[in-house]
Amino acid sequence: MADTPKDDARKAVKELKEMGFKVIMLTGDNRKTAEAIAKQLGISDVYADVLPAQKAQVISDIQRKYGTVAMVGDGINDAPALVQANVGIAIGTGTDIAIEAGDIILVRGDLSSLITAIRLSIATFRKIRQNLFWALIYNAVAIPLAVLGLLHPVIAEFCMATSSVSVVTNANMLRKSKIDPIT
Repeated sequence: MADTPKDDARKAVKELKEMGFKVIMLTGDNRKTAEAIAKQLGISDVYADVLPAQKAQVISDIQRKYGTVAMVGDGINDAPALVQANVGIAIGTGTDIAIEAGDIILVRGDLSSLITAIRLSIATFRKIRQNLFWALIYNAVAIPLAVLGLLHPVIAEFCMATSSVSVVTNANMLRKSKIDPIT
């Protein structure tokens, strides 16, 4: 008997790789089973036969080697690794302890929601950077000009108000963004 991957796992792994992520399998399953599943999914790096207590150490080693690590898990055995990872992503259909250990909980049990969460995060950070840029431009230009007497203070105040309105408007445009799951 062998474990079978989730239906959308292959597509999710492909999508993660296309987004530039390195995908690594970390499992307590025996090496032969793990390598067979990894091959089906297109994963080349496999850590198998790893006990729950060792998973956190493996994540720590991966962090030293590659930097920031996101760990996706759903079982009680994954909890220590979810805590150790920079971003612990628990699958909501998993155990309560994994859900408690995760920083992000994917409510659905499918991996396409992982791709959606990553895309939403990227879009959100893009909006944050845009908003900081516009707020800085409005305020960095208008306030010094008003202080120097080159711009009437009421106009500088208007610029600050406009800055706030543009930030809120730009942030609300995120709602209209098309953040598709796996393509």
